[in-house]
Amino acid sequence: MNRPFLRFSLAVILLAPAVGGCGGAAPLTFDLMALPAAGRTATTARAIVVTEPIGIQPFEADRIIVREPGGGLSFLGGGQWADRLPRLIQTRMIQSLENAGRLRSVSRPGDKIVSDYQLISEIRAFDIAAGSGEAVVDLSAKLIAEGTGKVAAARIFTARVPVTKVDAATGARALDQALGTVLADMVGWVNAGR
Repeated sequence: MNRPFLRFSLAVILLAPAVGGCGGAAPLTFDLMALPAAGRTATTARAIVVTEPIGIQPFEADRIIVREPGGGLSFLGGGQWADRLPRLIQTRMIQSLENAGRLRSVSRPGDKIVSDYQLISEIRAFDIAAGSGEAVVDLSAKLIAEGTGKVAAARIFTARVPVTKVDAATGARALDQALGTVLADMVGWVNAGR
């Protein structure tokens, strides 16, 4: 699978070690990547508002999550996301839709821009499955028609990427790759009008 977004490496921001007597280094901070610009100029007349995804409490943080074989959730030491996960995913959804260049506008609810649809989503999984050795991203999405509030379309997007070892850098890279697959599918679905 040679998709253009896989050529972009995961952005890693190295935080300076803590000063003032703290002996431990700060955790690495990882970012998620949006899909690259597609270079298309043909746009539709549709405008979309992208809400922040909802999810269970562990997904509301900036921590990288490991799902244990028994179903328990733990935080992976040594790394964190660059922002709260829902806000980070929302930002990359918006940027990916904008980069595709097919919609009239893409915005957040607070932007007060008149839109045709609202894209709402839920984080069902965004973790390293320790039992299967995979990074799993599972998002459900609904396109809601503005004005009527009717669900115009709904779909679940899932991607799994093998993880060679469970550490912060490897896990974050695999989750970023899985999100890239989900974003590519989601952008195609939104732009197709479904």
